[in-house]
Amino acid sequence: MSVRFKIALTIFITGALTALGVIATVLFAFQRFEHETAYYRANAFLKRVGTTYNGMVDMQQRHPEEFAVFLRSLLFFEPNSQLYLLRADGSVVVSTSAIPLPPTYKVALKPVMEAMGPTPMPYVMGDDPERPGADSSAIIAALPLTSAVIRPDQPIAGYLYLVCQKPIASEGRIEAFRSTFARPALASILAVVALATLLTAWITATVTRPLRRLTEAVATVQRDGLIAGAATEAALARVPDTFEFNSARDEFGQLASGFRAMLSTLRAQWEALRRLDHFRREGVSNLSHDLRSPLTATTACLETLEARWVEDPMRQADRQLVEVALRNTRNAARLVQSLGDLAQLDEPEFKLHPEVLDAAELLDDIAVRFAARAARQGVTLVSVPPEAHELPTVAALDIELFERAVANLVENALKFCPVGGRITLAARARQTMGSGVIGADCDLSCRRVEVRVSDTGPGIPTTDVTHLFDRFYQSRHTVAPASSEGGKGLGLAIVKRIAELHGGDVSVASTVGFGTTVTLSLPAV
Repeated sequence: MSVRFKIALTIFITGALTALGVIATVLFAFQRFEHETAYYRANAFLKRVGTTYNGMVDMQQRHPEEFAVFLRSLLFFEPNSQLYLLRADGSVVVSTSAIPLPPTYKVALKPVMEAMGPTPMPYVMGDDPERPGADSSAIIAALPLTSAVIRPDQPIAGYLYLVCQKPIASEGRIEAFRSTFARPALASILAVVALATLLTAWITATVTRPLRRLTEAVATVQRDGLIAGAATEAALARVPDTFEFNSARDEFGQLASGFRAMLSTLRAQWEALRRLDHFRREGVSNLSHDLRSPLTATTACLETLEARWVEDPMRQADRQLVEVALRNTRNAARLVQSLGDLAQLDEPEFKLHPEVLDAAELLDDIAVRFAARAARQGVTLVSVPPEAHELPTVAALDIELFERAVANLVENALKFCPVGGRITLAARARQTMGSGVIGADCDLSCRRVEVRVSDTGPGIPTTDVTHLFDRFYQSRHTVAPASSEGGKGLGLAIVKRIAELHGGDVSVASTVGFGTTVTLSLPAV
């Protein structure tokens, strides 16, 4: 659920609740208005009756039947009301209702006293004798009555009690309700809905537009990165211009300003790192190129001296010194060569020259190349071809780089594999886990070509396995795999970089005392 949808939903719910509140308020106000109108009309009616007709208690005592007719005549224009003559204790003496009341029925006097009290009341709810029970309340009005003979202990002889009963909905009342409530309420609801819609559109646009622009800017940086390049640099340069918060001081303006500052800082730092890394690679490459010639010349001179003194017994000590110097010079030459190669592989502009071929056939060629050296060391080196029923081990490989990577692994294995040991080269096509397809039905997207170099050497400690491909890393254990580049920790780093350039990866599985297996996993074609 997006932020824009959440804000719109929140405002819509708020508008709906507001509309319901308006309806409830209008309903309550309409009901209260009806109650107050009925109460004040009833009070005014009783006051007119009391002013016009005095001695109503005595009239009832002298002419009870005529008095009942008289009360009914007073309600000729009040069909929804009933009049009762009450005694001082609340018992009913005369009623205009056609429903007979129990002889013991009494009206509660507390509401009667409130209706006659000096404090003005909005309306008073009292007993409705026609509807006894829990829901017997109705709007009431009361008028105190006195007798011609007033006793000191009873100044009030009775009460004229008016009940405004709940009217049955009639056509006129419904029409009045429509005119006083329905149309104004409908107009209010429509106004609330329209206002809520406008607020939703305005707030959603105001709040989400800067967030969307920030999201687009972050996505641009994530997609194009911070590396140099005309298109990327132009896109990044336009990103801050999409924010219209140059003069805004709210939270979004501060966020946009902070993002622009952060982006500028990151770009400056990244550019500095990029220049530094380029200078490093260029420096290493130039240094490697410049050192190759003197090292080659030195090696040639030392080899010449060694050849001259090989049969001269007087030069035996000198020849030993030349051998040490020659071995170190060759190691230095290989290290310089590896540094140059690694710097070249790290260049962003470096491109592979892939060819689609069978990896197993290349392993056969590499095995032939190292067969003589392995035989001199007493190590068995074999290349195991895939079975006929297995998937083809075809991949897009840069032949020179692929052979370089496998050769580094074979040289590592030869360096530490003891006499009588075994080195196995194998290439197999595998299905990636989770593809759900088995065998030949698996398409190329879920296949990998795994090239394995296994040996029966002393193995690698677990603490060293995670650092094997770190540049210039060398284990302190005698079983650690020194690289082919004179043991300087660059051979495996080159292997990892070559695997990455092919879109693959490299992994190591080793057990101390049982050997090591290095696996290159490459995409199949």
